[in-house]
Amino acid sequence: MVPDITAIWHKLPLLSSLSDQDQLRTCKIKMSLSSVLSADAIDTALKDCQAPDSFNCKKFFQQCGLTKKSPADVKTVFAILDNDNSGFIEEEELKFFLQRFTPGARVLTDKETKAFMAACDDDSDGMIGADEFQAMVLS
Repeated sequence: MVPDITAIWHKLPLLSSLSDQDQLRTCKIKMSLSSVLSADAIDTALKDCQAPDSFNCKKFFQQCGLTKKSPADVKTVFAILDNDNSGFIEEEELKFFLQRFTPGARVLTDKETKAFMAACDDDSDGMIGADEFQAMVLS
């Protein structure tokens, strides 16, 4: 059974300030993420890193429950977070990582972005691949 997207649409925060295309994209992201992670766990993880330079990727993934998910679920989340669908998360995309979980979340600082990249980018190519992401999340 496919959920009624209209009913869900109106329950999502901050949508009224977005364009129709961004609203639809946000709705799809939230529906996709909520098929893997609980909304309450995501909210808890986001609240814990509201202050600049307070984001820790391992702690975030533990709090949102991703570390307890299957490898397939982790790759599903990776695909959702890969904003340009390139198969990699580049540093520029990483800055907006928290906003992929909820619009209006803050942008990661340069320090946080570089630490996140260093934690995941095993081959030092400046991009995080699905396997690198999965290895870091599940380690």
